[in-house]
Amino acid sequence: MEENEKEKNNTSNFKTVQNPTTYKTMSSSEKSSKTKVGFGKGILLPFFSGVIGCSVVIGTCFGIPTIRNSILGENNSKYSTPNTSNSGLVSQTSLSNYSDTSIYAANKILPSIVGIKVEYNVNSLMSMFGNQVSTSTATASGSGIIISDDGYILTNNHIVATSSENSFYEVSEATKVTVTLFNDETEYEAKIVGKDEQTDLAVIKIDKTDLPKAEFADSDSIKVGEFAMAVGSPLGMQDSVTAGIVSAVNRQVTDSDGKTYTLIQTDAAINSGNSGGALVNSEGKVIGINTLKLQGEGIEGMGFAIPINSTTDITSQLIQYSKVKRPYIGITGMEIDDKTAEKYNLVEGIYVKDIENFSSAEKAGLKIGDVIIEAEGKKIKTMDELNEIKNSHKIGDELKLKINRDGKESEITLTLGEQP
Repeated sequence: MEENEKEKNNTSNFKTVQNPTTYKTMSSSEKSSKTKVGFGKGILLPFFSGVIGCSVVIGTCFGIPTIRNSILGENNSKYSTPNTSNSGLVSQTSLSNYSDTSIYAANKILPSIVGIKVEYNVNSLMSMFGNQVSTSTATASGSGIIISDDGYILTNNHIVATSSENSFYEVSEATKVTVTLFNDETEYEAKIVGKDEQTDLAVIKIDKTDLPKAEFADSDSIKVGEFAMAVGSPLGMQDSVTAGIVSAVNRQVTDSDGKTYTLIQTDAAINSGNSGGALVNSEGKVIGINTLKLQGEGIEGMGFAIPINSTTDITSQLIQYSKVKRPYIGITGMEIDDKTAEKYNLVEGIYVKDIENFSSAEKAGLKIGDVIIEAEGKKIKTMDELNEIKNSHKIGDELKLKINRDGKESEITLTLGEQP
């Protein structure tokens, strides 16, 4: 009786330390004789305990990457560097260092980004009489990129070019431009060195040296899906960063004024005031200048930046000439599509509507009514196509055009002048 009681106590104690599966197994063995119970205590219990202990140890080891790698003799892709094939496809992807990448990129570029504040006068007008009723001072803000250690800063034209007017108000040119540097609350007055409406680029300068200029990347080599960070002063909040990816390259975008740009698309948040700031890669190098975003119901994460490679020549000319010198033909053209061509018995191309006096077009013999159908051997149907070919040349270069005049085709070679 005492032996049975003691045996029950031992069994009870055993139950409390087993997992549910073991408990059920051992419960069935309790109904056996003393001999079977003894066999369980002497052989099965140590055996199962060893199995469980071994499983715990192996499980723990496999939970530690370095031990698991040593056991399996293979690399864990989570800690490996992505490999890119010749086709551009990434065979391994790692996000384990994403935070470190963002911190590195931000720390590298932030000292080279400035906040810009522009002051201008607004004259409110009465639409019926056109009389001036009040004048007030307004401000606008944006961002800029330090491009030289002696104070030159690259930004957007629409930030510093504020002049506009309509029936209700008149906005003056900028009366004052100030710059705020990274971790510096001092406002440095800046002068506008040059601006270009066509590319929406401008250069300003402050009287300060030893500035940390930004480092540029090759924007022609960026790939869709790679890391992108937008840096600037959105809504006046200095030194803000937002991260995303490159959503598209060479994206054709037309702004509200009808100008078409070839831009980098990104889903990194771009807000008012980010204009003129930098879009950088994972190395903190500038790949673009934030300039546009799409807004409206159902639109989210569609921002655009001017590729940095397309700005270098413009920037140099703005610093040297305060403007961009462009080749010039000297015509006013109208696009003729297939329906219009059929209706008026013309051909598709650019209808010459007007010719400026003393221009390259006039000197070469172009006439009103000619239809330009080719430029440099390439068929053209739009002014954008003609301008793209023209802008690939320099002032003084020859440009070969094929025209249709009164149903007959002929070639004209003109020498490009300078756009006034």
